[in-house]
Amino acid sequence: MRVVITGGTGFIGRKLSRALVAKGYQVIALTRSTRVSDIDGVRNVVWDGESSSGWEEFIEGSAAIVNLAGENIASGRWSEAKKNRILHSRLAAGHAVTEGVAKAKVRPKVVVQASAIGFYGPKGAEPVTEDSPAGDSFLAEVSKKWEASTAGVESYGIRRVIIRTSMVLGCGGALRKMLGPFKLGLGSYLGHGHQGVSWIHIDDEVRAIIYLIENKTCRGVYNLSSTHPVTSNKFTETLGQVAGKRVFLRVPSFVLKLILGQMADEVLLTGQFVLPERLITAGFNFEHLDIKEALTHFVD
Repeated sequence: MRVVITGGTGFIGRKLSRALVAKGYQVIALTRSTRVSDIDGVRNVVWDGESSSGWEEFIEGSAAIVNLAGENIASGRWSEAKKNRILHSRLAAGHAVTEGVAKAKVRPKVVVQASAIGFYGPKGAEPVTEDSPAGDSFLAEVSKKWEASTAGVESYGIRRVIIRTSMVLGCGGALRKMLGPFKLGLGSYLGHGHQGVSWIHIDDEVRAIIYLIENKTCRGVYNLSSTHPVTSNKFTETLGQVAGKRVFLRVPSFVLKLILGQMADEVLLTGQFVLPERLITAGFNFEHLDIKEALTHFVD
């Protein structure tokens, strides 16, 4: 059984690769870098991020393609060039997957298409499920187009699953960037702090993706987010406790906007309280439901 992962050497991709290998899958990790995976059973294949050239052979007869590729959204202020890279990297990868599927003689059983809870835009205090409407923010527009980029595979009778992922807690991603200041006692509350923080432990993220690959009745949109979202204030307070430092500082909204512009508005100062309604209905069981317990795994 073979699984092809675009973005396979990234934060989620590496953990997913390791878990799939442990279950007996052969993993093809597509990467645009020359970084080589140190995971036994994973084959790295360099691709251009925009076409199926050079990796079509691995699509043939594969169990799944998991499309995780995309520019990091949280690496600094969003210039117009940065926003263009965020969008283009996602659309190009999706179109490459669709192209590869179209060329295949024996097509994959399922395509898992990454997305994000940014799809919903700012939602205030209202609970958000898969039935909630799309927002009109930049990230919402990116997410809508990102999801649509592989819609064409469905015309070949291929099952497609869309995973709208929240902030993933692990030894990487956003949490790794936060931990340094918190360990030094420089952690800060952000803005008013009532905005929702939806999160998922990396182990549950990986388990959910594999669950959706292996359960043939699962198709369509699934929120990959803990059943217990918290406020930004609660998240900050808990991270401080786990790091062994009290949090005294609060960065006003206007300061964050001056420093980070639109990124602060869409990523740090607004949020959603997202619920994984369809994932629970499908029978998936989370292992990590408490934010303090989840964070404790990643703080030395």
